[in-house]
Amino acid sequence: MSTANLLVELFVEELPPKALKKLGESFATVLADSLKAQGLAPTTAVATPFASPRRLAVHVTGVTAKAADQAVQLKLMPVSVALDTSGQPTPALLKKLASVGVGAEVLPQLKRQPDGKAEALFLDSVKPGVDLSQGLQKALDESLARLPIPKVMTYQLEQGEGEGFLPGWTSVNFVRPAHGLVALHGDQVVPVAALGLKAGRETQGHRFEAKVSPVVLRDADSYAAQLAEEGAVIASFAERRADIVAQLAAAAGRAGHDLRPIEDEALLDEVTALVERPNVLIGRFEEAFLAVPQECLILTMKANQKYFPLLDASGKLTHQFLVVSNIHPSDPSAIIEGNERVVRPRLADAKFFFDQDRKKTLASRVPGLGKVVYHNKLGTQGDRAERVRAIAHAIVNQLRLGTLPFTVDDKDHFDVLDSKAQEAARLAKADLLTDMVGEFPELQGIMGGYYARHEGLRDGVAIAIEDHYKPRFAGDSLPRNHTGTVVALADKLETLVGLFGIGQLPTGDKDPFALRRHALGVIRILVEKNLPLDLPALLEAVVPVFGDLVTNPCEALLAFMADRLAVSLREQGYSAQEVDAVLALQPVRLSEVPRRLAAVRAFAALPEAASLAAANKRVGNILKKAESVVAPRVEAALLKEAAEAALYEALQAAAPKAGAAFEQGDYTASLQALAALKAPVDAFFDGVMVNADDPALKANRLGLLATLHAAMNRVADLSRLAA
Repeated sequence: MSTANLLVELFVEELPPKALKKLGESFATVLADSLKAQGLAPTTAVATPFASPRRLAVHVTGVTAKAADQAVQLKLMPVSVALDTSGQPTPALLKKLASVGVGAEVLPQLKRQPDGKAEALFLDSVKPGVDLSQGLQKALDESLARLPIPKVMTYQLEQGEGEGFLPGWTSVNFVRPAHGLVALHGDQVVPVAALGLKAGRETQGHRFEAKVSPVVLRDADSYAAQLAEEGAVIASFAERRADIVAQLAAAAGRAGHDLRPIEDEALLDEVTALVERPNVLIGRFEEAFLAVPQECLILTMKANQKYFPLLDASGKLTHQFLVVSNIHPSDPSAIIEGNERVVRPRLADAKFFFDQDRKKTLASRVPGLGKVVYHNKLGTQGDRAERVRAIAHAIVNQLRLGTLPFTVDDKDHFDVLDSKAQEAARLAKADLLTDMVGEFPELQGIMGGYYARHEGLRDGVAIAIEDHYKPRFAGDSLPRNHTGTVVALADKLETLVGLFGIGQLPTGDKDPFALRRHALGVIRILVEKNLPLDLPALLEAVVPVFGDLVTNPCEALLAFMADRLAVSLREQGYSAQEVDAVLALQPVRLSEVPRRLAAVRAFAALPEAASLAAANKRVGNILKKAESVVAPRVEAALLKEAAEAALYEALQAAAPKAGAAFEQGDYTASLQALAALKAPVDAFFDGVMVNADDPALKANRLGLLATLHAAMNRVADLSRLAA
């Protein structure tokens, strides 16, 4: 059977740029997987996706013209139903054979084989392999049906039997109108159709710079090269993206020493999806605009113009930017001047918003928050700001009264921290009413920080206002000072308790209020800032600030956050066993979790670990089966067997060492002190009957095991490490 490489391309109108990468990957993957499933391509076949603004394509290696025939065994029916008492076929069997396209002539070929407790008749047959035209049609239909299309368009095909079209008026639903279909197996066209198009070998190149139109493809393997040479198109999304990255770096070098384009993967993907033949050019704007906060200028250039602002070595914005053009004129000055002319009003708008916003103080805007609805069940942003203030006050009090030290770097300590946190919490949402944030919602918090500094607010308050949304995303930095830490924690806890309290829980992949992100933000702040705060007590302190607006959600919220923490820890490289062992004890101080995990990992590396974990699991099972809760209490006089006396003596020596290390927070030393128990624990289970006939002996031995269990499971539930 002949094999050759396959090329399938769908030529369309400009595809949505933010979706192009996923569309291209899905089109290629689903089509190739379908061919493999049908036996038309080996499992080792390589599928190379192509995606440009006007095309989706895939190149698949080693595709055969016809799949191999397959031997199949068809179960017909139980022998008791298929044959009568004399061994002759029943009407039911003959009807079944007819339904599969055969007659009585195959009766001698039927096989009797066990099928469960009875026997059944089976028919051996051969399933013909599918032809490429049929198989590719199925694969193409599947790939189009499963495209992750963000929004479907409906359009009508042209009437008649014109070249490339099926006859008649037909409505089609697709992401964009399609105008061409290519299907080449080697150099042969595969007769398939899709979206009213018949497959051929012609495609289109660049709208303005293609050397020929149409581009007539010689074979499947010449696709990328012909499009590049004759069509002036880099068909591969990955290659086009890499070319843009290289051109951006080169252009930044030409623009000035130590300049670099801003790093933004999403913008890079979007721009890659907007051009077929990238050409990076350098533009400039008036330096006077640099008086506006650079976040505003950067955002307007990225969001509105798809430019790459240039930063200096210290990360400060310069008055230069990079444009990714889709054409290569000999004189690019008109393109550069046009882009400079277009960006100027955008920057002027940003400057106007900044100047106007500074005419009013943040405090003067606070009353207006009472007119901005936050949630119809939770009130306004003004209500929310007051709740965040109350929660911040509760957090400071818990830090003040905590059993573990917390260093505050202000001379008046917690009173100053409390005052600053409440001021920042009261003003943190005020920038929602500014013109700049109204135009660019992404700048909320950031602009509040700028306006607070302009007003000369107390040191640390402006930073706290700017940082209170942090961390905004995975890998984002945390608040920079104590005030910001308190307000950020209060803001996230208000969101979590409020929305959980009214039943607005995330479901599946839907999380409209970003509660998973908020939960991870709380976790990161508690852990990475090493805050001595008990999470359950913290949540319980938040609930009263809502009055009767919410039902206490603390139990559900703790479970939700534990799940988020477990996922986060596994993503950081901890094993499921390690995470399970630590979180099984439901530690109330998340700041301790990293040290507990490190201790568990160090313990698991000890030669005694596996035996002790297994023994711990056995002890736990024994205690669970006890008739009542067993207290960790031992009467030395009742230790009759040498092995139980030895275990008790070993416990008396090891437990105080482990306990002292635990109290000092040295969890690794605490667990390692338990390694000395391996031999006496093994000897105990080898030589002592726990469930003795004498009730007193039995109770004492259970008490000994309860003492062992309590000593071993302070840092983590070691039984979770057992294989």
